[in-house]
Amino acid sequence: MPFAEPVTLTGNLVELSPLAATDHDALIEAARDGKLWALQYTSVPSPDEMRSAIERFLAMQQARTRISFTVRRRDTGQVIGLTSYLNIEPEHRRLEIGGTWNAASAQRTGTNTESKLLLLDNAFEQLCCIAVEFRTHWLNRQSRAAIERLGAKQDGVLRSHQIMPDGTLRDTVVYSILAHEWPGVRAELQRRLAARG
Repeated sequence: MPFAEPVTLTGNLVELSPLAATDHDALIEAARDGKLWALQYTSVPSPDEMRSAIERFLAMQQARTRISFTVRRRDTGQVIGLTSYLNIEPEHRRLEIGGTWNAASAQRTGTNTESKLLLLDNAFEQLCCIAVEFRTHWLNRQSRAAIERLGAKQDGVLRSHQIMPDGTLRDTVVYSILAHEWPGVRAELQRRLAARG
C-alpha cells in the first residue's frame, strides 16, 4: 500500500480534494485574486502557466513524489487555492507540506489554518509520520510567521538554495513539527479555529 495517496480531507471551512485538470479555470481565478504570481517570493503559476503546472503536478502525483490538493470553501464551493504534500519519503516516514497559496481574499479567514490542520492530522494520524516539514523563502515574512504560528520549529536556513524565476537566489527557511509535538500543535490549532467562531 502506498505511503501517501490522493484523498479528500474535509473540515468545517474547507475541503481539500485531489488536484484535477478540471480545476484549471477556478485556480486561475483564485490566483488572480491578489495577482499572486507577481509576488517576488512565491512560485504561484501565472494564468498562462497554470495548465502546464497542473500537468506537472499530476505527473508528480502519479510518481508519488507530490500530492496536490485543490482548496475549496465549504460554504460556497469556491476554489481559493492549492496546497501539497512534497518531498514524500516513505522510508523515513516524513514529508513536507508546501506549494501552498491562497487567494488574497481568503487570507486571514481561518481557511489556511484549517487546511494545515487537516493535512497535519492526516500525516500524523493516518500516515504515522515521524516529522512534517515546511519550507519557505527567507523574504516571505508572512509565510514564515504563519508557519511559526502553527507551532513549527525552525530547523535552519538553506542558503542560496534555489534560483527563482526572476533569476534571484532563494534562501529557504526549513521548519518542522515532530510526532511528539503534534498533540500540542493540534490542540492550539483547534483552539484558534474555535475562537474564530
